[in-house]
Amino acid sequence: MTSTGSTGRQLGDGPLCEREDALRLVAAEARRARSGSGRLVLLRGATGTGRSALLEAVAADGTAQGMRVLRARCSTERSGTEYGALRHLLVGEQRADTTLNPVNGTAVADQLWQLVRSAAAGMPLLLAIDDVHLADPASRRFLTEAARQLDTLPVLIVVTERGQYDIAAPVPGLAHTLSPTLVRGHVLGPLSRAAAEAMVHGRLGGRATDAWVDGCLHASAGNPLLLRALLDDLDVAFTTPPADRAIAAGLPQDSPDFTQDSPDFAQDWPAFPQTCADLYPGAFAAAVTWWLESAGPETAAVARRLADVVGPATDAAAPQLPLPEGMSDDVDLVAGVTGTDPSRVAGWMTAMLRLGLLRETRGRVRFAHPLLRDAVLDGWQRADRQAAHRDAAAYRQRRGDPTEAVAAHLLRTHAVGAVWAVDVLRDAAATAARAGRTTDAVTLLRRALEEPVPRVRRAEVLTELASLELASLRGTGIPRLAEALRLREEPRERVQATVALGLAMARRGEAQAAVALLQDLDAGGSLTDQPALARTVRLASALLSDHDREVRREVYDELHESADRDPALFGPAEQALLVRHETTAGLLSADEAMRRLRALLSADEDPLLMPYLLGTAAAVAQWADALDDADRLVRQGLSTHRLPPLHPMHQALLNTRWDVMAARGDHARLLAEFERREGGTSGRAVRPGNLLAHVVIALVETGRLDEAARLTASVDVQISHVPDDTWEFNRFLYARGVVRAASGEFQEAVDDFLECGRRQTSREVVSPVVTPWRSAAAECLLALGSPQSALPLAEEEFRLASVWGTPRVLGRALRVLGAVSNGRRGLELTARAVETLRGGDADAELAAALIAQGRRLTAAGQRLQARALLREATAVAERLGSARLLDQAEQALRTGSPRLRVTHHSGVDALTESELRIARLAADGRTNAEISALLHLARRTVETHLTSTYRKLAIRGRNELPSALDSTPPSRLSLRAVRPSGPDPDPRPTAGPQIPYQLRREAPTPQEIHGEAQ
Repeated sequence: MTSTGSTGRQLGDGPLCEREDALRLVAAEARRARSGSGRLVLLRGATGTGRSALLEAVAADGTAQGMRVLRARCSTERSGTEYGALRHLLVGEQRADTTLNPVNGTAVADQLWQLVRSAAAGMPLLLAIDDVHLADPASRRFLTEAARQLDTLPVLIVVTERGQYDIAAPVPGLAHTLSPTLVRGHVLGPLSRAAAEAMVHGRLGGRATDAWVDGCLHASAGNPLLLRALLDDLDVAFTTPPADRAIAAGLPQDSPDFTQDSPDFAQDWPAFPQTCADLYPGAFAAAVTWWLESAGPETAAVARRLADVVGPATDAAAPQLPLPEGMSDDVDLVAGVTGTDPSRVAGWMTAMLRLGLLRETRGRVRFAHPLLRDAVLDGWQRADRQAAHRDAAAYRQRRGDPTEAVAAHLLRTHAVGAVWAVDVLRDAAATAARAGRTTDAVTLLRRALEEPVPRVRRAEVLTELASLELASLRGTGIPRLAEALRLREEPRERVQATVALGLAMARRGEAQAAVALLQDLDAGGSLTDQPALARTVRLASALLSDHDREVRREVYDELHESADRDPALFGPAEQALLVRHETTAGLLSADEAMRRLRALLSADEDPLLMPYLLGTAAAVAQWADALDDADRLVRQGLSTHRLPPLHPMHQALLNTRWDVMAARGDHARLLAEFERREGGTSGRAVRPGNLLAHVVIALVETGRLDEAARLTASVDVQISHVPDDTWEFNRFLYARGVVRAASGEFQEAVDDFLECGRRQTSREVVSPVVTPWRSAAAECLLALGSPQSALPLAEEEFRLASVWGTPRVLGRALRVLGAVSNGRRGLELTARAVETLRGGDADAELAAALIAQGRRLTAAGQRLQARALLREATAVAERLGSARLLDQAEQALRTGSPRLRVTHHSGVDALTESELRIARLAADGRTNAEISALLHLARRTVETHLTSTYRKLAIRGRNELPSALDSTPPSRLSLRAVRPSGPDPDPRPTAGPQIPYQLRREAPTPQEIHGEAQ
């Protein structure tokens, strides 16, 4: 036997790729046997490594070298028959007068040995036995004993044995009792990457892209059996004859551009398949199944559970929930679900990692390719998969794993009929909802409804699910609430269920029906003996009426009449509602409203009604600029009472929280909240609510006007199922007006502001504490050149603001009235606005007032005083991170300086002083945190300026800043360079408040001073 067979085939071709060492070993032992001294050769390898093909080649070469070859293949079917493998091997060598003794095992062994010696008497003998690990024990004992006597016989025994780590306890190998001198062994491994690549290219030719080669290697792990089966499928499923491709391209069938190896032929090649459904005729899936069956049922069970129970979900409807982290957790889970020894599972995973069939990523063990994983699962019955997930859920629940991890398995199986399953699904849904994953939460609760639960528990799940469906616009949720109401029996539970159903109806534009539904609960005084429930109905009716102006007027008229007729029936919560109503009607001052609310908060109130009192008081406190008090009341209402989403005060408290953020100019938190709840400003249809309105205005303030415009354009009342008669829609109209005004669409903005005002006034909401639509409309009318139309709006706003009396509302009204007024009166009013707002918490209004006063002073020729105020406005705007106010302040500064009057909208000249200063530092490699510390600015201010800079310079990021800034004129750089911090070297006094040196421009020229003195 030599390295080249009798057919002239070179070693390494076809199925014997990279098996030259094994063939050379056998060839050497064959030469030794032909000389009269034989030996046992053991070829070991994992399933699919080509043991049988190699043995066939050994037998063929033995025949070619003049040896007598006897072959046998062991199988599980004959493993129960004593000497079954050898009887099959030597049956043709028995003499007619010789029969094997079926009773005496020793006699049979002697007879077999005599047959071997007789067969080798005439010519050297080669016994080729495949899959000896399946041989019966007697045959294995005979072979090991024969190996001890071959050194004096011209007999070569070559056997193949499966050598692979399985879950089941291994059977001792054939040679485990033999001395190494009696047996020569060789282990068959997977193909090298180079050999596997050569096989793929040899089969697919030029069609095999790099991605396809990598896919083949990872899906097969270099296992010859799996790789050939995969190539068989790919060759059939993804091969289009070149002639057909040429015809489709409109070229002749023999076009050289469409040969199988041409680049054009491979250009339209599809992506590498990820599932077995893409393969035909299914050779790969069949090969993987055979590979699993060869490993035994225990190994197959572990492999399939690793692929499905631990691996990612393949069901598109199933949320991707967290699974165990780390290989040890994977081992414990698979072992626990299958009832297998964890040490065997760990050993199997380690062996498969070495073979390349598994891979480890960040401590997680998974199959090396999705196609391989899918093939492992192919043929696994759906019922078995569901049972595996049911077992996994139960095991992980006992182990105390996170509820979301347990719920991930419950989603993949039918009802388990266990009490804990509903609790797990509800807890997981609550966690998902808090994280903003509403879709996942809805899926979990829908699954919870499949479990058999008592009436009360089912009603709770229905209510939770309905609240999420209403919030996510996925179904109305109303039928679920109606079912929950039917399941409620206790009066308190029925009231709560009716309130939830009524809120859902009101949000859908059915406020009148919702209020009627609530009032029916107390029809005929049925709740007289339960005053807390009767008051709950009254309070909820008032809150739900906010969704319809006509219903609101009727409900509050009745409330006032009832309060006058029988004040004893009105507790602190109802009285707080009346304070809120009088506030919005412009009848109370902030001091009086807060005095009354503080007294109500100190009074006793039923715990069931405390959320109504807290939520109402928080809203009024926010209007009164008592922001810390409002924050505290919101926290108390949300955390202490843990309101469900369909409680009327739950959304009210959230709205107040967002109002407080907006009042403080906390744009970053508003945007983050919107990202968490709505998925950001992606442009999809969103609900026109209070949070959206604040986010739109925050985008305008931070210089992201294009995003704000896209977001307002994405609001579709029909899609979002929000009626246009709600106060939330009014807030959206106001926010859209702000966007249009910032975009220069002043007439469209006026239309939005006036429509917002018309709707609010029809609801008896006239105070500017809710929405300052009059001031906003007046500013737009002034920009349109209609001060006569703007003046009445500004005067009415000032009158109402004077009643309320807080610096924010009054300062805004004074500023706008000053802007639309003529001469000295306008100058005095804007000065009063600045004075009113100084020292308060309304920094955005202060910056706007400073800009208005600076413009007035500039127009009056008092440039020095104007520039001091405008610099202060710049500092305030920078601290706030308001790009809009900063641009206005710096534009006003340029207007007031003859040397800075040219306005640019793009390029380096369009950058403000602050933007250029920050851009130069960023271009020098400074991080945002370093720039923030150097300039004493908030990090969000730095981010806002850089975003505006990228837009003006038409670049994508900070890495393009150096080249974009190279065109900056030297004079401009010297004007805006950042100077070292420290004492101000300029001894000249400045008018107005002291401004940090980094925020100043150069001192005015003598010509400017002379002009102002005149």
